[in-house]
Amino acid sequence: MDDDDFLLRLVLLLVPLSLVSFGGGSSILAGIERGAVGQFGWFDHDEFLSLFAVSRASPGPGTMLATLIGWRLQGWPGAVVATLAVYLPSSVLCYGIHRMTARGRDRRWFRILRTGLAPIGTGLIIAGVVNIVRISGAGPLGLAMSAGSFAVLLVWPGLPLPLLLLGGAVVALML
Repeated sequence: MDDDDFLLRLVLLLVPLSLVSFGGGSSILAGIERGAVGQFGWFDHDEFLSLFAVSRASPGPGTMLATLIGWRLQGWPGAVVATLAVYLPSSVLCYGIHRMTARGRDRRWFRILRTGLAPIGTGLIIAGVVNIVRISGAGPLGLAMSAGSFAVLLVWPGLPLPLLLLGGAVVALML
């Protein structure tokens, strides 16, 4: 694969996703998978799932998946370009919005804007979870465990994650 062509495709995939990443890195997971697997064919579903698992096991934000994609396909240049493409646009956008709205945080329009963006972020995160469950082959059981984890965290938002994981392991062993 031509280095310049790949790096341009990587930027064209990640920059728009970066700009709509309401809800954090998990909210653009489905878009990254759609581009890297379906649109450009850089990976099959299994390899993408492996990169996703490594990005989740590694310390740092979930969007490290983009860095891993760049590194896997083009080494360090790909990793640097992917990292900049996923973090720089959203950082510049957030900084600009912060500068424009710093004085308006007490105003009604700002609260309405924040309230309106919350469901968008939630929907994007749910789409990412459904996508990972779908390509992992976990089937109805995986979807049910994801929904159960969501319900538990909705009721007990401060529940320590290791306790939730332990509970999921116990349920999986019982089935």
